[in-house]
Amino acid sequence: MKLIETHIAKVLENPVRFQEYGVGVFKTIPTKSGIKKAIKKKLVFIDGIEATTAKYISGGEKISLFQSEVSSVFKRLELPLEVLFEDDYFAIINKPPGILVSGNKFMTIANGLAQNLEKSTQPDAVRPQPVHRLDKATSGVLLIGKTSAAIRALSTLFLEKKIKKTYIAIAIGVMETAGEIAQTIEGKEAHTTYEVLQKTPSERFGYLNLIRLQPKTGRKHQLRKHLLGIGNPILGDQNYFNEGFVLKGKGLYLHAATLSFVHPLTKVTVCITKALPKKFTTIFQDAFIPCLP
Repeated sequence: MKLIETHIAKVLENPVRFQEYGVGVFKTIPTKSGIKKAIKKKLVFIDGIEATTAKYISGGEKISLFQSEVSSVFKRLELPLEVLFEDDYFAIINKPPGILVSGNKFMTIANGLAQNLEKSTQPDAVRPQPVHRLDKATSGVLLIGKTSAAIRALSTLFLEKKIKKTYIAIAIGVMETAGEIAQTIEGKEAHTTYEVLQKTPSERFGYLNLIRLQPKTGRKHQLRKHLLGIGNPILGDQNYFNEGFVLKGKGLYLHAATLSFVHPLTKVTVCITKALPKKFTTIFQDAFIPCLP
């Protein structure tokens, strides 16, 4: 293994677990999940002893981060990605449908970022990584961090609900013009607002609706579950559907259309939109989705 970073722990009033202390101490691993993965891969040592998540840090410990020799020979993923915005701190890309954002698979957005983005010149530059997630079947705008400071700042904006996300979907059936869905998901409060932009009769589904969705919370599969909950599942959904109303072979008609927020480092308003995929405009030909700051 190759030593890539070292850190001397500062003196702490109260000892804390290393997996908590370690967030941000290494330039190449700015997140808690990254620290846990490095520990699992046996790449972190504390005073020469292999680190564990249970290890407490009190101060003065020498923490060493190594790079696995195996990782340097991994096959490089060739995955061309459309970059919608990029500066020295973060980027916004268009995620294609059918690809995982991250995980243990080789074919993920995370594994394809480095060859699609410019390397940051900032001193805390890290390997580009997604700041949030989109379902595998969902297309659209995805925010990517390029520095430790940007990743932390953007994660805070998400927690404080200061990043406005707009999704576009095609939903089945008769719908109210607009509304708010407040249905718990796995026992947790969840809220989604929606607005019907256009609708058209459908011989098979009765009506199809082009709708704008804004999640107020971030539960897993929230939009898909909420729309099924009010009786208007998303067209093409293979998991959340009404019996007899499944469209196969076209994918999920759910698109992350816009991201809007104040740049946490330059303080400039960022408002990025990605036009609807062709399968949407085949049904709603004149659909146009502006970015709403």
